[in-house]
Amino acid sequence: MLESLLTRTRKLSLWLTWAGGTLIVLSAFLVTLEVLLRKIFNISLGGADEISGYAFGVATAFAFSFALFERAHIRVDALMGTLPRKLHPMINFLGLVLLIGFAGIVAVMVWGMVADSVQHGSRSITPLRVPLALPQIPWLMGWLLFVASGVLIGLVALKRLAQGDQAGVQDLIGVKSIDEQIEDESV
Repeated sequence: MLESLLTRTRKLSLWLTWAGGTLIVLSAFLVTLEVLLRKIFNISLGGADEISGYAFGVATAFAFSFALFERAHIRVDALMGTLPRKLHPMINFLGLVLLIGFAGIVAVMVWGMVADSVQHGSRSITPLRVPLALPQIPWLMGWLLFVASGVLIGLVALKRLAQGDQAGVQDLIGVKSIDEQIEDESV
């Protein structure tokens, strides 16, 4: 059951990453159009920078979870080669716990910010006067998915460890080997 949920969550994170990438591309077109209109016709759409900022924040939060599944978050693993292999799973679990713990704190803070924005009807202080909850809610959803994915990955890794599947644990939470990184680049 956990493995199935892990697969479905990974697919969801992939789709959200594609959605976030689409937001970034659309933002680039909007900013390009804004620059061209200003340069050629001396007019402005107004708000392109604001909208692209929201899109960037949402796209980034949407991608956190997929990066976790891909083991793409930056890690300092200089000591891993000097430590016994038996300690690697524990160190990887510690890294996962610290990462998800930090993300959990951020998610709680974002939750409070969204609640305040909704409660007070907060709007941006720009000419667009965007209700701040509109970009904040998908941003929060990205953070919550990141935390939930991390917890799920941790549970599956613990299950695999209990079953003696060291390779499965490594594939889930371990540092990518050079060969894996090269293989990812060639795909």
